[in-house]
Amino acid sequence: MPPVTALRIAYLEDDPITALEVTEWLTQAGYVVQHFTDGQEFARTVERGGADACLLDWMLPGLSGPDVLCRLRLQLGASVPPVIFLTGRNAESDVVQALESGADDYLVKPLSRPVLLARLQAVLRRSGSVMPAARLRLGEIEADCARRQIFVQGLRVDLTDRETDLALHFLQNVNRLLTRDFLIQTIWGLRPEVETRTVDVHVSALRRKLRLQPESGWRLVSVYGRGYRLERARSADEGPLTVPPELDD
Repeated sequence: MPPVTALRIAYLEDDPITALEVTEWLTQAGYVVQHFTDGQEFARTVERGGADACLLDWMLPGLSGPDVLCRLRLQLGASVPPVIFLTGRNAESDVVQALESGADDYLVKPLSRPVLLARLQAVLRRSGSVMPAARLRLGEIEADCARRQIFVQGLRVDLTDRETDLALHFLQNVNRLLTRDFLIQTIWGLRPEVETRTVDVHVSALRRKLRLQPESGWRLVSVYGRGYRLERARSADEGPLTVPPELDD
């Protein structure tokens, strides 16, 4: 599978659940995300040229989001990457303050995946950045990560949002064991009512819809008591499969 060239997103957020969810959305869309909980560390990274765009929470311990943006503007001037605030503050005065201080956009929590990705693409496009090449191909399967569309033999497959999330995770982690706990945490968002059986049902549907059977050349195998792995279907004379470490946290 060819590597995906991605733009770098610096993301400042101190809430771990929100950070995990947004990071997954961005990663699935083809971006490289560096998450920070400390405004000072975030600012230093951006000042060194370590980001193509910035996502900022407002209320943070230490430097607040507006404080971070003020520091970036003092240090970088017009070279500050595009900035979007992601915050629970929805007062008109807050929006005006953020935009007048140099932010490119402002989104109020709870966040919407399609809206966030569309707004991010818009500010990157205005800044002249090249959008990430986010297409993956694996045998008969092709995935457009940015549009969250999966094709088999050129035909788009009708998948639910959860199935799409699963498909993108497996396609981006070929030969790697994805544990059920990891999938529950990243796709179902740490919801305690989600059972491992729910993952199994979704994986079974995905296997059928994407034709991930040995005769297609690729298979989605169950690893007893652990999770699942997408791997090439191998004949007996091909030798052992080299397996990367499992992904479970």
